[in-house]
Amino acid sequence: MDNFAAHEKRKFRRLPIKLDLEVSSLFKQDNELIGNLDAELEVFDISKAGIGFTTTSELPTGYYFNATIEFNSPDEKILTVVKILYSALADEETNLKRYGCEFVGLAPILYSFFDNYEEKLKSEHVIDE
Repeated sequence: MDNFAAHEKRKFRRLPIKLDLEVSSLFKQDNELIGNLDAELEVFDISKAGIGFTTTSELPTGYYFNATIEFNSPDEKILTVVKILYSALADEETNLKRYGCEFVGLAPILYSFFDNYEEKLKSEHVIDE
């Protein structure tokens, strides 16, 4: 596994989020597919660039998966492709792994969902100005 901290590159502010995703398959651009995963992911932060999540599943870097991210309401949701960039062991006892991912081809017009979510967190005093 790669050193997670060494890959920290923050173009956009990371926002805390509690979101559960399930990944059933991973793919690569050369049509390589890994199926029947049923990996449960717990997303802990999000930015306009990507997501961070934890899971006990072993997911290879360089692979992609489809994700639906819902923000404040069902009207504020995006369908996106996510690329797994790096991972690190978060808890040796439980074999929990932490992953960093980027959104692939996310249209800038969808950035308003992130901005609205950030404003909501600020109004709830979850994050500072």
